[in-house]
Amino acid sequence: MPKAPVLSGKKLLKVLTARHFRMLRQKGSHVFVESSDGRLGTVIPVHSNEDLGKGILKSILSDLELTVDDLRKML
Repeated sequence: MPKAPVLSGKKLLKVLTARHFRMLRQKGSHVFVESSDGRLGTVIPVHSNEDLGKGILKSILSDLELTVDDLRKML
């Protein structure tokens, strides 16, 4: 399995919104996103330009049913 890229929450949000995901709401520094069909959703922490941890990133990808390879292709 390839290593997950190091991304900030802000960068991940930008990549996802460009690819069939939309921002629904924001509470503080946490943004809720969902797929365009409304079937999948998750929360992305956007703490300035701080990088997301490996576990958080993998959890977000799992919630959105994406793989590390899918994310790399989006970049």
